[in-house]
Amino acid sequence: MPTDPPFPYGDSTLPIPDRVADLLARMTVPEKVAQLGAVWLNEVLDGTAFSEEKARAVFTANLGTVVRAAGGANLLPAQVAEATAALQAFLREHTRLGIPAIIHDECCAGFMARGADAFPHSINLASTWNPALAEAETTAIRAQMRAVGVHQGLAPDLDVVRDPRWGRLEETFGEDPYLAAAMGVAYVRGLQGPDLREGVAGTGKHFAAHGVPEAGLNWAPVHIGPRELREEFLVPFEAAVREAGLATIMNAYHELDGIPCGASRELLTDILRGEWGFPGAVFSDYDTLPRLMDYHFLAPDKPETAAIALEAGLDVELSRVDVYGEPLLAAVESGRLNPAVLDEAVRRVLALKFRLGLFDNPTGAVGTVAAAFNQPQHRALARAIARQGIVLLKNDGAFLPLPPNLASVAVIGPNADRPRHMVGDYAYASMADFMDGGEDDPAKTEIKEKLPPMLSVLAAIRQQAPAGLQVRYAQGCDYKGDSRDGFAEAVEAARASTVAVLVMGGRSGQLDIATGGETRDRARLNLPGIQDELVQAVLDTGTPVVLVLVDGRPAAIPALAERIPAIVEAWLPGEEGGPTLAEILFGQTNPSGKLPVTFPRSVGQVPIYYRHKPSAGRSYPTNDYVDESAQPWFPFGHGLSYTTFEYGGLSVSPAAASPTGEVTIQLTVKNTGDRAGDEVVQLYVRDVVGSVTRPVKELKGFHRLTLQPGEARTVTFTLSVAQMAFYNRAMEYVVEPGAVEVMVGASSADIRLTGQFEIAGAVTPVARKVFFSRSAEH
Repeated sequence: MPTDPPFPYGDSTLPIPDRVADLLARMTVPEKVAQLGAVWLNEVLDGTAFSEEKARAVFTANLGTVVRAAGGANLLPAQVAEATAALQAFLREHTRLGIPAIIHDECCAGFMARGADAFPHSINLASTWNPALAEAETTAIRAQMRAVGVHQGLAPDLDVVRDPRWGRLEETFGEDPYLAAAMGVAYVRGLQGPDLREGVAGTGKHFAAHGVPEAGLNWAPVHIGPRELREEFLVPFEAAVREAGLATIMNAYHELDGIPCGASRELLTDILRGEWGFPGAVFSDYDTLPRLMDYHFLAPDKPETAAIALEAGLDVELSRVDVYGEPLLAAVESGRLNPAVLDEAVRRVLALKFRLGLFDNPTGAVGTVAAAFNQPQHRALARAIARQGIVLLKNDGAFLPLPPNLASVAVIGPNADRPRHMVGDYAYASMADFMDGGEDDPAKTEIKEKLPPMLSVLAAIRQQAPAGLQVRYAQGCDYKGDSRDGFAEAVEAARASTVAVLVMGGRSGQLDIATGGETRDRARLNLPGIQDELVQAVLDTGTPVVLVLVDGRPAAIPALAERIPAIVEAWLPGEEGGPTLAEILFGQTNPSGKLPVTFPRSVGQVPIYYRHKPSAGRSYPTNDYVDESAQPWFPFGHGLSYTTFEYGGLSVSPAAASPTGEVTIQLTVKNTGDRAGDEVVQLYVRDVVGSVTRPVKELKGFHRLTLQPGEARTVTFTLSVAQMAFYNRAMEYVVEPGAVEVMVGASSADIRLTGQFEIAGAVTPVARKVFFSRSAEH
């Protein structure tokens, strides 16, 4: 085989840089260019099996990357494993240098594969405020991906999102850089594992600031300054690189101040590699390169586009070869592109392949499919995430949980009996929509296999209902469209019942049938279609209503909700979402999720977020709008429980600390209710006076703890003073002396305890190394 000794690059005992240098020196220019391209697995399949004939026609020199081995083909996991193993064997045995391919797929809410677990979507995971669950989820995902020969996962989405109109909010960890960084670092650690040779390369996306597009429109320009970019939007990426060793980055589509991110040397080289020391490879988001030419109009032709992108630091073209093929060769041959730039990109790709162990074991854990899929512990994990991620927004008069002697309940709404609507975009079901046009005909075998076994909310309520409870059902209306034909049935069911549970929201995906997900942006934040009218019609019956929101973005319906005693935000709760919601409604599970985003009252407030500047969030001098309050409907960090928690005994020490020191913040939390529950204690700080304006609050720590009735525990945060650093007027990263306000509470608006400490000394430059506080309980 070509990679066996005496070729040094085939010697696994040599350092990776030596192996890369040896291999690169043996490569022709066309072979180098081929390493920067990709093909879809289904392009080299004959039915379900790998086809040598098609492979020889699709690529000749070698192959860099294979796209969506599972998510782009209707294959069972065992078939994916067989196909990827055959492809890698072909590359090793029938190409001149035997270079294996990186094989990638999506995994933001579970491995996007037929038969894989559909975990709660990222915004639901963020609502747990529990990084350990993120790491556990991606540990399971890693096992499944490696079992079928996939080595790169296109996640996590580290975008800090400030516009809920944007359809991709559901893929993110929310609006706050600290929370997004904490969840993202844990996500990467679980996905990549302790040894990347047995792990899956994480891909931080979308670099950078994709979550605040103009007018909430996908790919639209982003308008933020360099200080805000660094202090808010780059933080999760920087933390993932520095703290978790993130292996790959994916560029964003939009432009920043006239420069598309896929062509930004400042982002992809100066900051990412120069400042952060990122050693990995940058992969283009799908079709980024041709869009530099025909969407952004940055270049007149493909050779120039290739040169611009490669010089910026974009290494690999996805999803297929368009620009990094013959046009790239032409740019090199004409002298437009320095061959050394090409070599550097290829060097990074080869180094990643060696780090992943592909030269020594290209198929990885193939053959472990049975042990990786359909495992009860993964179902249990999906339920654990849903239990901690579903948020109780409102519960007037302790309306929930429903009493055990309840006579009847009407379950109403377009998402009440739709398991498909509990998963988000980049779940396998969403991608499978492309195969069948998005139909939901349960008689079709291929439709059934879109999803793992799942119960709808209605089915779970019926399954868990106390003895004697009568359950009625009416859809009422569809999730979109304007037919009111089902209103009368819904009204009749509600009027005949003691309580009405309305399960509302949209459908996530990428086709026109979807109301959320990539490319599915919305101008309004009411319930999709005519669902607002259905809610109003049910309320008019006088039957008390529980509103359950199953959607991927915040709703803005405070006027409608005034008459609703209980509201539950389920987000996109995944394969165990139905049973978990039933548990919460009947009181078997105490809800404990906290919002990772702010809920606006009106779309006119967007962008609205807690971490704003002192002059923001109000209209001077009146504070409010003429026609609306300027305050959010529900604040960042909000989430209720079936029990109550008392905070007390705050101590902050020392009273004065040096810029290189630490501050200890200690408090006691007591469960003052009659049932066990989880609380997420949130630590916020405010730099009272700064040389540049500072946010009114910044999350700098959080701690989830479980308390039995009457139990009290002490929570201790250790805050590094370096966490108070910011970029001053000269764009130097410094800690400034002065007072710091400490705020501890149950949400960004529900602050229970306040204190203060002083930063002593002079203005002090610090290294950008400390991202997180430490916490403990006893």
